[in-house]
Amino acid sequence: MNIQVIIGILIPFAGTSLGAAMVFLLKNEISDKLKRILTGFAAGVMVAASFWSLLQPALESSEHMGRLAFLPAAIGFLIGIGFLLLLDVITPHMHMNSEGEGPRSTLKRTTKLILAVTLHNIPEGMAVGVVYANLVAGSNLVSAAGALALAIGIAIQNFPEGAIVSMPLRGEGMSKSKTFWYGVLSGAVEPVAAVITIFAFSFVTATLPYMLAFAAGAMMYVVVEELIPEMSEGEHSNWGTIAFSLGFVVMMVLDVALG
Repeated sequence: MNIQVIIGILIPFAGTSLGAAMVFLLKNEISDKLKRILTGFAAGVMVAASFWSLLQPALESSEHMGRLAFLPAAIGFLIGIGFLLLLDVITPHMHMNSEGEGPRSTLKRTTKLILAVTLHNIPEGMAVGVVYANLVAGSNLVSAAGALALAIGIAIQNFPEGAIVSMPLRGEGMSKSKTFWYGVLSGAVEPVAAVITIFAFSFVTATLPYMLAFAAGAMMYVVVEELIPEMSEGEHSNWGTIAFSLGFVVMMVLDVALG
């Protein structure tokens, strides 16, 4: 891998780390209003990235199939949804109630919180990996600027995720340095997932449209299952909706302007 690819797959990780560093600047807890705003913004970025950076290139790469050009994108998208649904079933972090206790597990709330964000980062890492795999393979389906736009967009939405991990842990009495490192580690899975995706793609280059759509489906599952319910509950739901719109527009501008 060249330096351009290495930097690209590390940019989202940097976003998570910077978000986790907010524990040194903010109070011990994030207000419900701010949490809705951060979650809504992240959801908007992910929805826009799923279409412009992943699904659209997947559809374009299958144009030679004529009227059946939708098949790879549709199949990959549904497999991506199914993959995250499987993780939802076999892991204990999903479907928490307002107290943070899930019906399927007695794990501590903090453990489930870290698991949630860590698992959410897997499809994001795969998304970055698949666009940079396109560059490594010499394909012109996704430009270097477009891949960079996706990496920056995911880094932007990772910023609030890092804060959402570290700040509640600090509120439960954990030291600032420890909560910071937990936030950083929750994002470490992204470059790992990106590297694995790049190497896997090098063996089966024909799977590009499926992999692009798979990453889009996985990201959309996270948005619909986790982020939208989180941003919509409570009295500050309108702030989450506004932030969603802003996040969507920011990612759309990045992808169209740089792509």
